[in-house]
Amino acid sequence: MVGRLSGKVAVVTGASGGIGEVTARLFAREGAEVVLCARSLARCEAIAAEIAAEGGKALALETDVTEPDSVAAAFAEVDRRLGRLDVLFNNAGGSSSADGPLTVAPLEEFWRAIKLDLFGTWLCSRAAIPLMQKSGGGSIVNSASIVGEMGIPNRDAYTASKGGIISLTRSMAVEFAGDGIRVNVVVPGAVLTPRVAEFFRREPHLKKQEEAYLLGFADPIDVANAVLFLAGDESRRTTGQKLPVDSGILIS
Repeated sequence: MVGRLSGKVAVVTGASGGIGEVTARLFAREGAEVVLCARSLARCEAIAAEIAAEGGKALALETDVTEPDSVAAAFAEVDRRLGRLDVLFNNAGGSSSADGPLTVAPLEEFWRAIKLDLFGTWLCSRAAIPLMQKSGGGSIVNSASIVGEMGIPNRDAYTASKGGIISLTRSMAVEFAGDGIRVNVVVPGAVLTPRVAEFFRREPHLKKQEEAYLLGFADPIDVANAVLFLAGDESRRTTGQKLPVDSGILIS
């Protein structure tokens, strides 16, 4: 059976665990040759080996999305070894318990969030787009968060970075449509990983927010399925759009 990404090369950042890992595995099952990028090379290599054992194709590259030289080297290796790029999932990112109201949060936490989430997305897209132009087009899927769409306490730095990603998505979509490059963004709510479960357990003031998830917390595969849709040809006329995977919290 031909997969939805057959013949395509896809880069996934933050692929050493969570949503990134699940998406990379899904892409491989759908026929893509997947490049797993993360700071943890050993973990990416282990996932790539498992993908290969299941009949898929995968390559692991040590990549720090906050460092221009690291990103440039990774995408140069993609070009050298695979010769094309069709899909980029800018997944690397994350919030921190050091975040908080902007009046008290450490200044370094703001720059950490901006550098990892927003600058990392900008930097990887900057490196990927020339390869997609050479390949005749492609699809970039960014990863934001519901915090970029609604107010949540104690996450002002993270909110700024994710809101920036949503705005950057629209700008890139207009900028590169003429090259056949589509740019969209998934907007996940809370995704039930062990870290998130512990976070909600540790902060009881979020009980009301937990109840606002009308369909319950999402699993990583729920986000991965949304990314797959935006990555593939089924969404070929979709660009500059937000796809929430939020279990209804944005309307509740």
